[in-house]
Amino acid sequence: MALKVAIIGFGNVGKGVARVLSERKDGLFKVIAIADSKGAVIDEDGLDLAKVLELKNNGGLVRTNKSSMDVVRGYDYDILVEVTPTDAKTGEPGLSYIREALKRGKHVVTSNKGPVALKYKELRDLAKKNNAHFLFEATVGGAMPVFNLMRAPLAGNRITGIMGIFNGTCNYILTRMANEGLPYDMVLSEAKELGIAEADPTYDVEGIDTALKLVILANSVFGMDVKLEDVDRVGISGVCLEALKLAGEAGMVIKLIGEVRPNGEETVLKVSPRLVPKNHPLAVQGTLNAALLHTTLAGDIFVIGKGAGSIETASAILSDMLYIASSR
Repeated sequence: MALKVAIIGFGNVGKGVARVLSERKDGLFKVIAIADSKGAVIDEDGLDLAKVLELKNNGGLVRTNKSSMDVVRGYDYDILVEVTPTDAKTGEPGLSYIREALKRGKHVVTSNKGPVALKYKELRDLAKKNNAHFLFEATVGGAMPVFNLMRAPLAGNRITGIMGIFNGTCNYILTRMANEGLPYDMVLSEAKELGIAEADPTYDVEGIDTALKLVILANSVFGMDVKLEDVDRVGISGVCLEALKLAGEAGMVIKLIGEVRPNGEETVLKVSPRLVPKNHPLAVQGTLNAALLHTTLAGDIFVIGKGAGSIETASAILSDMLYIASSR
């Protein structure tokens, strides 16, 4: 029997999830509702996702007046896919949607960093209490598998530290500055025009996005209890061309690195521009993300992949959905 799915959020990521699911022919999932701030489309027998996407893209999608919370509270689904935009301060509205779904014993898969960073332990405990899965692969590294890697292939290992490049916007800016000798402001403007950076890029370039991901890793992987303000954070806006040039002459590049390493009083929870040897696996180019996991048995494990994008993020969400399906 197909698992019934409700998707909350129908922006780029929500559309990516719908597109990925529309192309699957195995009948494993059936989307019965998609809701956003404008209302909801609902068919308890299963939506025609290709048609819904076509109507969404041409502006002809007709919604009911049901709200996202109406769907979360009132409909019979097995998995809630929560992909609303991140609010780093409150986690809302996604936090409330996730809470309500877990209270009902519904599985939750999310790409929303806010609720996971702010209330991970509460949501984890709520999921356990109600015999539900709470999964969030897409919150760290986009398509790059981090949590799934630790769930099965690295089972039996203890992770002793994680460091990496977790923001494609910053990596793109630093790559272009270093390779072409272009000033920060020029590359940032270009990144905005290409859609790589937001109109207000503060969240990315000041390291807030990377710091949120570190909080998620710290709390979920290492059992810590930290908040965004606990992260020692420096962004890339102060990185000058001269510094990049000097680094290059020394065989190094500058990357915005996030690192979490629990070690009692010497715990590291830090985001900052750091020197990385040009031949190091973390010296990835463009918008790529990369993670280095220190393990007790397998040694150092590197993962490199696309950290953003509609379909890329949807692939991480799908991996969590498939894990839920396999656990039935």
